[in-house]
Amino acid sequence: MSAYPPTVDAARYAAIEDRLASLLQTRRDTSVIGGEAILALEALTRGVGGPHTRALNVVTGPYGAMMGHWLGAAGGAVRTLEASDGQVVGGDQLRAALAQQPADVVCVVHAEAATGVVNPLAELADVTHRAGAVLLVDAVASVGAEPLEIDALGLDAVVIGPQKAMSGPAGVCGLFAGDSVWELIKRNPAAPRDSILSLADLRERWIGTGRTALPFVPHHLEMLALDQALVRLEAEGLDAVVARHGRARDAARAGLAALGLELWVADDAEAAAVATLARPPAGVAAAALLERVRLPGPVEAAPGSLADAALRITHNGPAASVDAVLLSVAAVGDALVQLGLTVDGAGALAAAQAAWAGTTA
Repeated sequence: MSAYPPTVDAARYAAIEDRLASLLQTRRDTSVIGGEAILALEALTRGVGGPHTRALNVVTGPYGAMMGHWLGAAGGAVRTLEASDGQVVGGDQLRAALAQQPADVVCVVHAEAATGVVNPLAELADVTHRAGAVLLVDAVASVGAEPLEIDALGLDAVVIGPQKAMSGPAGVCGLFAGDSVWELIKRNPAAPRDSILSLADLRERWIGTGRTALPFVPHHLEMLALDQALVRLEAEGLDAVVARHGRARDAARAGLAALGLELWVADDAEAAAVATLARPPAGVAAAALLERVRLPGPVEAAPGSLADAALRITHNGPAASVDAVLLSVAAVGDALVQLGLTVDGAGALAAAQAAWAGTTA
């Protein structure tokens, strides 16, 4: 047996990229990049966000805010279109903002794992393109959990991360880019070059040469882990994976609501399939409730500034299952009982099971 770990050569690397593109049914230039998805997001926004680029950044959570920061750091003018807590930015809002002041680039996070919101991507893509702008999409949390029609919606650039709903590694990410994005990067005098953030270099030295020789040292083990994740996704079927995440969302929402918690995202149609946030009952502090939860991981404080206001149940990847959601709902119910509240734990579990099955408890 060899003492060396398995390696990935150029042909295998390209084959994995092709397998990813095939799974997501896209003909966009597909690049797998070594590093967590935040690397590709920053590379993309800095690449297009030059001094002559007018950008409109749609913000429904902290990840959207980061994209605006990188666009501004690249020297361009950035406006923010921010949603109210627990709400999306709809097509009418975006249309009004672009009519008030045109933009060359619109950025949006498809699903915010931090807030449990999923933006109406089809609406936003249509409005963006009718306004003559290019759409950049952070689909790190949504890929595998929400329908992601890259080519059908004409999404100009999409960044994904396989570590959430795809049940893959965190050490690689994917970028799908169309001609409009490459043209913006080409015209941007501030676009990174000779840098880990340089998408221009990636295109010239890898995509542009036919992907026959790797111009970088690949993350061998992460690439192999991604390949195995794609095999599993192909076996289950991407539509089935998306449907499973939708059932997990519905079950979590039904269970938490039956326990008397207020769902952070009130509208079912605007609720993401990767995570659910909820406010504790009146008079109960989120921290006090979470101290009594005996299920670390899936049930935790909401991220960042929302930590004092809400808890979050994560239900993506392996946790997008009925058993995982029921355990989370039961853990929250037990914690409420420890705080002296009267709750119908059995009823909450029944509501969650019925929602998973698509029936009424």
